[in-house]
Amino acid sequence: MLRQANTGVAVYGSDQSAASSAGMVLRTEKLRKFFHSGSQEIVPLDGIDFSIDRGEMVAIVGPSGAGKSTFLHLMAALDTPTSGAVYFAGNSLQSFSEMELAEYRNRAVGFVWQRHHLLPDFTAAENVAMPLLVRGQALSQALRVAADWLGEVGLGERAGQRAGSLSGGEQQRVAIARALVNQPVLLLADEPTGDLDERSAEGIFELIERLHRSHHLTSILATHNLSLARRTERVLALERGKLAPGAEVLAGAVVHAGRPESSGVRTPGERVNLV
Repeated sequence: MLRQANTGVAVYGSDQSAASSAGMVLRTEKLRKFFHSGSQEIVPLDGIDFSIDRGEMVAIVGPSGAGKSTFLHLMAALDTPTSGAVYFAGNSLQSFSEMELAEYRNRAVGFVWQRHHLLPDFTAAENVAMPLLVRGQALSQALRVAADWLGEVGLGERAGQRAGSLSGGEQQRVAIARALVNQPVLLLADEPTGDLDERSAEGIFELIERLHRSHHLTSILATHNLSLARRTERVLALERGKLAPGAEVLAGAVVHAGRPESSGVRTPGERVNLV
C-alpha cells in the first residue's frame, strides 16, 4: 500500500506563472556533454543552442546514440551538462538548489520514457498518484486526482487494476497520466511510441497531441518515427553533436543505421515548420 510522503520542498527558483505566459519557456546555451569510454571522448552534445516558446510542440530526430535522450535529460535536470546552461523561465537550472531542482522536476516537467517504468504490483491509480505524494498531497486526494487523469487518457475503468496486467499501450497511457498529474509546463517525451506496435503508437501520439492542446503544454519529443515527427510544429535533427533543421531527415536524405529511413517520405498535404 502506498504511504504519503511529506517532503516540505520549497517552490523551485523560477516562478511557474512566468512560464505560463506567452513567450520563451526554456532555452539552452552552448550546451555540451561528453563522456569517456576508455581513452575515447564521446560528445553527444557539442554546443547546443535551442529555445522553445510557450505552446510549441517540437520533435527531435536523429540516429540511435546521437544524444536525443541526453538532451532531454539535461533539460529535465535529470543530468548536468559538462558546460553550457539550461534556462527555464529565464533562470539557469545551475543556480537552483537541490531542493529547487527536485521541485522543478516534480512540478514544472512531465517526463515520459520509452519504457513506462511503472511499478507492476501497484495499481494504475497508485502509479499516477506518486508525483502528488512526493509533493506532500494526502493519499486519498492524490488517488482521486489520479483517477481523473486516468479518465483523461481513456483508462478510467482501469484505475484499480495492477499496472503489470495492462497492455503495453495502456501502460504508456498510465505513464503519460503520471507525467502530467502535477500539471507541468513542459512535457518531455523520449521515444514515447518506440516500444509499441503501429496502431498503439498512433493512439499514443494522438493522445499526446490532444493533451498538448487541451492543457496548453510546451512539448519536446525525441523520436525515430518521422511520420509522427512531421506532425509537430518544428522538427530538428541531432547528429554528431549538432542540432539543425530537420528538412533533410524528413526528405529521407539522412541515413539511419546504414539504411535510408523508410518513413521519410512526406505525405502530400502534410505541413511542418522545418526551422
